[in-house]
Amino acid sequence: MAEQPPRQPRNVPVIRVASVPAGHVYVRHCSAQEPDGVSRLADPRPTGAPSTSQRWWPPVMLDPDWVRTHHQDFDVFHLHFGFDAQSPAQLSALVDTLRHHGKLLVHTVHDLRNPHQPDPALHDAALDVIIPAADRLITLTPGAAQTIRGRWNRPATVLPHPHVVDLPRLARPRPAHDRFRVGVHAKSLRPNMAVLPVVRVLADALADFPDAELQVDIHREVADPAAPAHDPDVMRGLVELADRGRITLCVHDYFDDGQLWDYLASLDVSVLPYRFGTHSGWLEACHDLGTAVVAPDCGFYAQQHPCLTYGHNQHGGLDAESLHKAVRMAYEQRPARRATVKDRTRERAEIAAAHRALYESVLR
Repeated sequence: MAEQPPRQPRNVPVIRVASVPAGHVYVRHCSAQEPDGVSRLADPRPTGAPSTSQRWWPPVMLDPDWVRTHHQDFDVFHLHFGFDAQSPAQLSALVDTLRHHGKLLVHTVHDLRNPHQPDPALHDAALDVIIPAADRLITLTPGAAQTIRGRWNRPATVLPHPHVVDLPRLARPRPAHDRFRVGVHAKSLRPNMAVLPVVRVLADALADFPDAELQVDIHREVADPAAPAHDPDVMRGLVELADRGRITLCVHDYFDDGQLWDYLASLDVSVLPYRFGTHSGWLEACHDLGTAVVAPDCGFYAQQHPCLTYGHNQHGGLDAESLHKAVRMAYEQRPARRATVKDRTRERAEIAAAHRALYESVLR
């Protein structure tokens, strides 16, 4: 069930925010648990989505016609995700419509490089419209803020990523297990993943540890010849490693939230096989659940939370030696840094207050 927005406090002016989207877990957890005077509009239902669906993509609010019809319903337009399919011309039309109606634009720069797009030019062109036009910018790490300053000469307020796992689940003890379990989740093979090279290096590295297990998860559609995500080469390579006893291969449908949290909590280490990207909600979930992360040196993952890193990016490729070293360090040190409910609750309140203050500032 979706979380309900808190009732607003008395005698505090309500700031109405058209948040794109409102239903994403990041945005929901940027709201205070107690009333704070910020009201986010619900996501309009996309065309074709069933009435019972909580799907927010593609975001209806990105349509200038929606802004023209609903501009009196909000004070601030806050763009997060979901503009992947928008052309620069469409984004410019959105910005012009917001300006025409005197509406202020805030943008949280989650991705400086879109992990779903192999060609960076598409996302660069979108950011070249949004970032110069925004009245205020937010991002998640100092490194991303520095990049934004360097590329667009714009300051960005740095606010950390809130918790991803719901607080009651976050408080649950981790399950006990006897083996040192390292996981790579290939999902549906996003363009920023280099799964087979990373898995092959890990299989070699973990062969040195008798109580280690490498578990590779992948969505069923990658193995389905009729599915758009089908990749016979990757599946052939993974099956060969599994047949040789080098990995445990798990092919399954998408996890729901509960299944995903159980999966992450069952791992000692989650290795991110990314060759480009910026920030990671997956890393935040691992932090919530006490699972160590080995992250590539592309992007700013290590600035979100302390984690082990290895060399992996589009310029230098995969540094096998550094990945060996990171896994050995994880095995020897077991660096399980877990968030606490107290800290995540405090952090969420601080993030919500910072958003409220930023909205007030831009409205002045």
